[in-house]
Amino acid sequence: MNTDINNYIVRKHNKEWQPLIENEIRYTGISVISLKYDEDKKRSTTILLKFEAGATYPYHNHPGGEEIFVLSGEAILENVLLSEGDYLYTPVNFKHSVTTKTGCTMLFVVPEEVEIL
Repeated sequence: MNTDINNYIVRKHNKEWQPLIENEIRYTGISVISLKYDEDKKRSTTILLKFEAGATYPYHNHPGGEEIFVLSGEAILENVLLSEGDYLYTPVNFKHSVTTKTGCTMLFVVPEEVEIL
């Protein structure tokens, strides 16, 4: 294990928002920054997602659950409004979609790949 803390810090000036593309599908109005990449799983497990006003992520399943923290704006999950400072933990195999009227930025911890339904 590398004991230099600098190897584990993500600095915002070193990262740029990228379009969210999963399984060759580009999600309009959604951008991502990877914060933690899991080499064993070959995917990011901690990310920032930025939704433009009106953007939608389709109905999907979380085989490993997820954690969401709203950094700014508002998001709607299962007809429930989440606002800046709100935290949501979804249990294993929880299904939902995400949309926003105003736009938002959220921190996601997603231990397993989502399954679009």
